[in-house]
Amino acid sequence: MEHIKAQKILDRLAIGMSSFCVLHCLVTPVLFISIPVLASTIVADETFHKILLVFVLPASSLALLLGCRRHKDWIVLSLGILGLMLLALIAFFGHELLGETGETVATVVSGLVLAASHFRNHRLCRSGRCNA
Repeated sequence: MEHIKAQKILDRLAIGMSSFCVLHCLVTPVLFISIPVLASTIVADETFHKILLVFVLPASSLALLLGCRRHKDWIVLSLGILGLMLLALIAFFGHELLGETGETVATVVSGLVLAASHFRNHRLCRSGRCNA
């Protein structure tokens, strides 16, 4: 029973972090235009994406693995792995390969894929499939 509770908390945390990543990518450029001093903070630095990965990777991985172990829906795990791999690749190589706009679009899409996997994971466990 504790595994189910931990998995639900981790899923919610991971959904929140994925949503934060998407929000960060969409709002940061507007804030830089509105408040130029923000462009000199860590939020503007490419390192920020790598710092977020330190939190996103373990929380997402654990939540998805705990859920998949119980409900055996491999779509959840496949989408999660895809989203995490894309986020990691974009964090390290996105700016150089895709440019700023391409990096933003790719990060938003990757964050949405990851959030979708967590949402499905959470929904399957709430429907009782994790109790089987």
